[in-house]
Amino acid sequence: MTTNSSSAHQPFISLVEHPRLRILAFLFLLMAMFLATLDNQIVSTALPTIVGEFGAVERFGWVASAYLLASCAVMPLYGKLGDLIGRKYVLMTAIAIFLIGSLTCGLAISMNTLIAARVLQGLGGGGLMVSIFALNADLFPPRELPKYQSYASLVIMTSGALGPLLGGTMTAAFGWRSIFLINLPLALIVLCGVFFLLPNRKPNRQPKIDFAGAILLAVSVTGIVLWSDSSEIFGSLFAAPSLGVIAIALVCGLTWVLAERRAPEPIIPLTLLANKTVALLIVVSVTSGAVAIGMVNYLALYLQTVYGLSPTSAGLFFIPITTGIVVGSLSSGRLMSITGRYKPYAIIGLAFSTTCFTLLALLGNGAPLAVVAVLLAIQGIGVGLGQQVPVLGVQNAARAGDVGAATGAVTLSRMIGAATAISIYGALLAHGLDTAPTVPGAGPLADLTPTAIDDLTGQAHQVAIAGYSETFTMIFAFAAFVAFTGLAAALSLKPVALGSRSSGAAKVPA
Repeated sequence: MTTNSSSAHQPFISLVEHPRLRILAFLFLLMAMFLATLDNQIVSTALPTIVGEFGAVERFGWVASAYLLASCAVMPLYGKLGDLIGRKYVLMTAIAIFLIGSLTCGLAISMNTLIAARVLQGLGGGGLMVSIFALNADLFPPRELPKYQSYASLVIMTSGALGPLLGGTMTAAFGWRSIFLINLPLALIVLCGVFFLLPNRKPNRQPKIDFAGAILLAVSVTGIVLWSDSSEIFGSLFAAPSLGVIAIALVCGLTWVLAERRAPEPIIPLTLLANKTVALLIVVSVTSGAVAIGMVNYLALYLQTVYGLSPTSAGLFFIPITTGIVVGSLSSGRLMSITGRYKPYAIIGLAFSTTCFTLLALLGNGAPLAVVAVLLAIQGIGVGLGQQVPVLGVQNAARAGDVGAATGAVTLSRMIGAATAISIYGALLAHGLDTAPTVPGAGPLADLTPTAIDDLTGQAHQVAIAGYSETFTMIFAFAAFVAFTGLAAALSLKPVALGSRSSGAAKVPA
């Protein structure tokens, strides 16, 4: 079997040789990544307005979930297609699909058409994420890559922070359709930039697309993400429809493994997953997604219920998290470029997260707000230090011809970790509130909003705060356990330098 001309044993050859053009191409890729990640958040503050126009409040959550489901389902496929036929036109196809999906969202005439358009948009958005991370590995040598991946990580963080604010502002000023239509000129600019700046390095291998593997993996991934959201859809993670969904996902997953053993060009090569370094990094990726992405909304609820902060005041406590992410990401990117080592930053990052959530669980509602702010800053630094490690490590461990497949696998694992953790946190929250004592004169704690709790006085107020505090103790303890699991995986990694490959890395056949 022939392989990509830039094999694992050849020196790195950049996709764009001129340094200034390479940086310009990277800026266009960052703009594309901003579009893809922004659209996962920008819709949140516009949803009440959309429901007010279309009705169908029972399908409220599907506007966001449809995008997540579609993007997760196609990530591995885009990664493999980039390996097989070249990344330039795969990325351009993803941008075009995202552009058409955005236009369709802006022209939607009902909730059902909007949800369908969000699926189309997600089919493009998932390809943007994977293709851009893989292209970064083609643009920059392994020792320089961490520095530039840190900028990509900051774009993801910035879009997540700005999304709700931009969504609310644009909806109030121009209507909710503007949050989708604004993508059109930006996507066209990115499409032109990619077309003119990036050459298409086509691998010297005969494309043999594993359609069976792609479909089985997509169904399996969709089932896992759908099950993680089934407490909202079906009422419980263990309701009969929820168990049916996860059963289908498991059957498709096992069938996918059997199919990949026979496929000449598997979507995710099993030899890649058999590599101990890759397997450990996927565990790190899943746990990092669970504590970095999955905990965001619950931290906000914790501050509003246990400490009685307003939404605006609670939002101020995300400044330490954001600052910590910026400091951690930029610092680790530069240090990894200098030292070529990524293992220490995964260990330190997950150690910080484990410490943060352990202390939050132990302190309950007894910690001063200044201490909480410091702990949140530690969590932000931990996220920033470690969030690049899984992608960089897996790309470094994979053979050159499988970089796209490896990137798709690790990006997908982070999203699955986040989606599953959100559901488990939600189940713990529901269990804690259901078993909490009834608030005197106010009824079950689960029926009280943060505003209603803040209006309580005397014993009723104390009972409500104590109920939420005990519930969040369980949630934080579980988050600490998840982070510790990732820490154990990080400690087990071999100290491999960027630019070299672990002994378990797949070899390129002659």
